Order: sequence, then structure tokens, then C-alpha cells
Amino acid sequence: MTATAAPRATPRATLRPWASLARLHTRYQFLETVRVPIAVIGNLLFPGLALVFFVIPQDAITSHPLASTAAIAQLGTFAIMSACLFTHGAGVAEDRAQPFDAFVRTLPARPGPRLAGRVLNGLLWSYIALVPLVVIGALLTAATLSPLRALGAAAMVFAVAVPFTLLGLTIGYSMSTKAALAVVQCVLFPLAFAGGLFMPPEVFPGWLDAISQGLPSRAARDLVVQVTTGVEGSAFALPVLLAWTAVLAALAVAAVRRDEGRRFR
Repeated sequence: MTATAAPRATPRATLRPWASLARLHTRYQFLETVRVPIAVIGNLLFPGLALVFFVIPQDAITSHPLASTAAIAQLGTFAIMSACLFTHGAGVAEDRAQPFDAFVRTLPARPGPRLAGRVLNGLLWSYIALVPLVVIGALLTAATLSPLRALGAAAMVFAVAVPFTLLGLTIGYSMSTKAALAVVQCVLFPLAFAGGLFMPPEVFPGWLDAISQGLPSRAARDLVVQVTTGVEGSAFALPVLLAWTAVLAALAVAAVRRDEGRRFR
């Protein structure tokens, strides 16, 4: 009687931990952006130039701590919006046009880490975009922040980035590269002007102020200014921002699912 060897158990394929994959995607997406210097320069340059040309020459603002802090907070909100929309709008659309993107999305790996990498990369560039504003404001204006308000401002970067990241993902997963780039520009600047990011909403006519109250850019601006200066903002700012976040989250999920259904049926 011969003994038969028991069949060997084949080892199960294991995926890398979720956090490790998310860090890996964040790293490579960050490096992809750094390898295009004009993208980095554009991300850093425009908000700082706007501060230098439109705020610094006005002594009435730069010599007043609250006014200069509010002006920098407004342009900081614009810098976050710009970083999120271009990173996730134009950036995602450009990635989708590459053959490697289709290959990566067919791999037996969870999509969550890749999406988390995109979000973390956009958040990182949002913080980086604020550096020139902080340096110029500290050197050339009377803007001041207490340690507590500085922590609040750092937390607000995340709160502002979330809805505009979702908007960028909606654009990036819905359009081609050329269309996404044009739409990002057409969305960014009207939202910035109507949201009071380039001029205080106190100078708006009544009809524009009423429209502005319902925009995510105005809600984000009011919350950031309130956190950084302590000046009471609109009572509608937080509900409006939360409502837009919910709507944009639904649109982003629908755009991702529609793209997967169209390209991977």
C-alpha cells in the first residue's frame, strides 16, 4: 500500500496594505507633476502675483492687520481651488487618455488606494500653493495669525479642498483632456470672481451678492476669513458648503461609474 502525498495548498495572492498602496500612488502622482515644471510654477505663481499686484500696492489694506489677513485668506482659497481643479480635472482627464491608465485600472487591485492617492496629491499641492502667499504676506503686509488661528487655517485647507476635489474629479472623469482644461478654466475664474476671492463681497451689488451666497467659492471664502480673522461670516456659509459637497460627491461617483461602464464593458 503506497502513501499518497497530500496535495499542496497553493498560496493565496495577497495585496499590499491599503495605506501602503495609497502612499505609493500619492508618491508617483506627485513625481509626475514635479516632472512638468510649468505645472508647478503655474500652481505657485498666480496667487502670489495676484497678491503682489492687487493687494500690496494698497496701503489701506497692507497696513491693517484684519484687512490684509482677509485678503490673503481670499487668495489662499483661490489657490486651493486652482490646485484641486487642475490636479483632478485636467490631470485626471490627461491620465485617462494614456494607455497606461487603462492597464492600471484592469489590474486585480482595489481602486480605493489610487483614488486616495489622487486626493492626497491634490491636498499636498493645495498646501504648497499657499507657501508664496504666506511668505509675501509675512514680509509685506501687517497680516497676523495666532497659533490657534494658524491651526484653524491649516484645517480649513482640507475643508475647502474636499468639494473642489470632487468637482475636479467630476470634470476629469467626464471629459477629454482638451475639454477638461477649458472647462476647468471656465469654472475656476467665474467662481473666484463671484465668490469674492479677488474683491471683497462687501463691494458687490445686491443682485450679485445674493447669487454669491449660494456658491461654494463664497461659502469657502466666508469660512476661511472667519477662521483666520475672527470676523463673523455668513450663517449660510457652512450649510451651503456642505450641500455642495454632497451634490458634487454624487456627481463624482456617477462620473467614475459611467467612465468605467463605458471603457471597461
